[in-house]
Amino acid sequence: MKTKHLVYALLVIGTIAFISYRIIYNQQQNAVGERKSSPTIAVISGMIATPENFADNLSLSGTLEANEQVEIRSEIMGVVEHINFEEGANVSKGQLLLKVNDMEMRAQLSQVQTAQQLAAENERRAKLLLEKQAISQEEYDIASADFKSAKAQSQLISAQLAKATIRAPFSGTIGLRYISEGTYVTPTTPIASLVNTQKLKITFSIPEKYASRMKLNSEISFTTSGSKEAYTAKIYAIEPQVDIATRTLKMRAIADNPEGKLYPGTFANVIFPLETVDDALLVPTESLIPIQNGKMIFISKGGKAKQVEVETGSRTDSLVRVISGIKAGDTILTSGVMSLKDGVPVKVKLAKNTKTTVAQ
Repeated sequence: MKTKHLVYALLVIGTIAFISYRIIYNQQQNAVGERKSSPTIAVISGMIATPENFADNLSLSGTLEANEQVEIRSEIMGVVEHINFEEGANVSKGQLLLKVNDMEMRAQLSQVQTAQQLAAENERRAKLLLEKQAISQEEYDIASADFKSAKAQSQLISAQLAKATIRAPFSGTIGLRYISEGTYVTPTTPIASLVNTQKLKITFSIPEKYASRMKLNSEISFTTSGSKEAYTAKIYAIEPQVDIATRTLKMRAIADNPEGKLYPGTFANVIFPLETVDDALLVPTESLIPIQNGKMIFISKGGKAKQVEVETGSRTDSLVRVISGIKAGDTILTSGVMSLKDGVPVKVKLAKNTKTTVAQ
């Protein structure tokens, strides 16, 4: 009897548990359905498009070059007698740098000068005899030719003798030398480099579409790698034609370097000002989405995301100028835009300082 009552009790408890489970399960399903039916509103960071001043600059790569640079070599062969410069020292134009042994050439010069004197005397006597008709014109012409030949030989040896003394062709700084006194040098032997860095040239190329904006004496600014200090230079020469292979126009500017902070061969980031826009609309680069025929951004309109195609212009490290597609006062969505779709509800979180948001 007790067993029968126990079975009935278990059946009642099981029935109550099953009914409770179904009620709870149905409530959960209804809650899930309600959540699915109500749309999720995404919270997106945004900014208000505000006109501001924008300097439209062209950023180019250039190379610094010495204003004047030459590799010192000897024009004649011989042994170096004296070296009259210190490595890394400043020298003046015309200063003696080194001397090549010239004893043999001096002996040759003395020989040809003696021959020249004899030829000059023979030519003088022949002229007197010609005036007295004691010799023919042909004999005088031979004597005159001998004199001119001896004179030319003397000038040739003198010119070669002058090359034994090497002087600085311009003022500048001498680099490291590669010879010592007693070295036998030839015209192919490098001696040292002479560089004038009081002024530096900057060579760079611009795209051909900007060629009409380039003018002589226009000022540019530039920075070098590893330094944020800005320098100025002035364009002094422009290539007369566009490079067909690269479709660029090469030009050269010159900058003062009185303190010697700039070095030839250094990379230069050239900034060329194109124009200044007073009412430019700038948006962060991350707000732009590339599409097949250009770019687009999302704006917030009526609480929903709206897709807008835009035309862009120049850019900085973090900002892009929008030329068309948006207007001042539009709310630009700036974060999480890759997952947005046109028409979805959005809640925009605006920065307190719009310009701070734009500059990021």
